[in-house]
Amino acid sequence: MSFQRTQLCRRSFLGTSACGLGMTALTSLLGDDAHAESSTDVPRWNGLVSPRHVAPKAKRVIFLYMAGGPSHLETFDYRPQLAKLHGQPMPESFTKGQPIAQLQGKKLTCMAPQHPFRKCGDSGIEISTVFEHLPQVADELCIVRSLKTEAINHDPAHTFMNTGTSISGRPAIGSWLLYGLGSASNNLPGFIVMTSTGGGQSQPISARQWHSGFLPGQFQGVHFNSTGDPVLYVRNPAGVTDRDQRDVIDVVTELNRQRQAVTADPEIATRIRQYELAFRMQTSVPTLMDLSDETQATLDMYGTKGADGSFGGNCLLARRLAERGVRFIQLYHRGWDHHGKIKDGIVQTVRHVDQGMTALLKDLRQRGLLDDTLAIWGGEFGRTPM
Repeated sequence: MSFQRTQLCRRSFLGTSACGLGMTALTSLLGDDAHAESSTDVPRWNGLVSPRHVAPKAKRVIFLYMAGGPSHLETFDYRPQLAKLHGQPMPESFTKGQPIAQLQGKKLTCMAPQHPFRKCGDSGIEISTVFEHLPQVADELCIVRSLKTEAINHDPAHTFMNTGTSISGRPAIGSWLLYGLGSASNNLPGFIVMTSTGGGQSQPISARQWHSGFLPGQFQGVHFNSTGDPVLYVRNPAGVTDRDQRDVIDVVTELNRQRQAVTADPEIATRIRQYELAFRMQTSVPTLMDLSDETQATLDMYGTKGADGSFGGNCLLARRLAERGVRFIQLYHRGWDHHGKIKDGIVQTVRHVDQGMTALLKDLRQRGLLDDTLAIWGGEFGRTPM
């Protein structure tokens, strides 16, 4: 009696162990959609934690990520004591042992908030006067002033903010949410990222900020382009019909499944789902980007002419994505790295985002979406008080 011994590598072992996860992610994506006429049966991922231990109030997250280090002292964190110390030597007790990098050993003086603050809304919450529109929704805000970071360079600070560590390779927060809670959309990725135009700065935002790390690739964010087609090649080539594409997807899926049965590689399950989702996006993405069903009043509220790559335009798309069940929506806006030009620079940068973010909160509220949407505004760090 003889037998063939199969070498099972670590990847294959983990893939086999995770088969319940990987294959569960492949059973109902087609649902009752019109494209379900094929034999392909590829499911939507419903999350590792299902059913939930506690019924969640929030169903989705919209993270308005201000890249470059938006100063807390000129936006939402008024420090009256710092204002009193303006121009005076910085007390050594404030800086001793702190990672102040290139400022170490230099004569430091206190620099007060460069713009006055005012009490807004019924709550009396203090917001910098650089915001013209935001006070209209002041009572919707909860300002968290307790965050702290040891990162002093932008790129590792982005990584720390998005993944919880400055070391690359960990899953982004959106990937974790999608992995744990699942997708609520059959036709769009559950984690979508957009980077707006404007801002006057072009600091790169690395794709690892929305990478899935050691989680399967199906949980990584999908970056939509700011201008032109948000996803390349989303439209059929000339002479190719949806039926032709459906037939190709079905054949490729069957080949992939045969290979997966041999290797138990979870990335093949990811590839199957990606092909299926890409096929569905040929319909869902053009519909998403078609703003003909938006009123002129809505466009004016966001301060945009449409899907033009502006922050306001992306905020409008974020609302449309939220309506379509996207779990985690992240909007990046660069331009916050002001350094010595902070007084004038922050005014210019706020003008790019103020109206759009205010309109987004108003729009979510009037459509009944704000009650189950967590909208976050923030960046990788603020500024030192000198």
